Amino acid sequence: AELKEKYNVQVESFYGDISQEETVKALFKLIEEKFGKLDICVNNAGITKDGLSMRMSAEDFDRVLTVNLRSTFLVSKEASMMMMKARYGKIVNMSSIVGLQGNVGQANYAASKAGIIGLTKSMAVELAKRNVTVNAVAPGFIDTDMTRAVADKARDEFMSRIPMCRAGVPEEIADAVAFFASDASRYITGQVLVVDGGMMLR
Repeated sequence: AELKEKYNVQVESFYGDISQEETVKALFKLIEEKFGKLDICVNNAGITKDGLSMRMSAEDFDRVLTVNLRSTFLVSKEASMMMMKARYGKIVNMSSIVGLQGNVGQANYAASKAGIIGLTKSMAVELAKRNVTVNAVAPGFIDTDMTRAVADKARDEFMSRIPMCRAGVPEEIADAVAFFASDASRYITGQVLVVDGGMMLR
């Protein structure tokens, strides 16, 4: 409500499981009816169900890929069709440095985030001729509710690997997304922007 008043914009909220194709199609039908077009799409749905791969259930593997990767595909597919008609659009997908380098106990999460990178690059090539860009942001260790739930020992180990000696904050990820959503990135597509305080340098 505060942002709505500050920027004098129309805001609509919708609730649904975007890993389900019928839900996503219904959502985009509503978007088209209310707004007529879609300029920017940010895919940010994600969950974790951590565990060593040899102990991970197939259900936990599938669930993380369904929420993280399938939903990104379904939403991007519908968004791209609207954007191609308008010959303009920007899709920004949320990946992770875990998708680039892996992480103990996160085979499902790493696979989903690596899959998002592959999806991003493939769709970038497919949509480029229609002036639609597709890029990804790969956050490192960011101070969120999800990372606060990490055990102190694991959190300390993560922090020791960050050259900037601190966790990132959500606003720093939002800035990266805003860059890809802006005209400043109009000639950039299929790229992965790592925002990790230098963590992948070690």
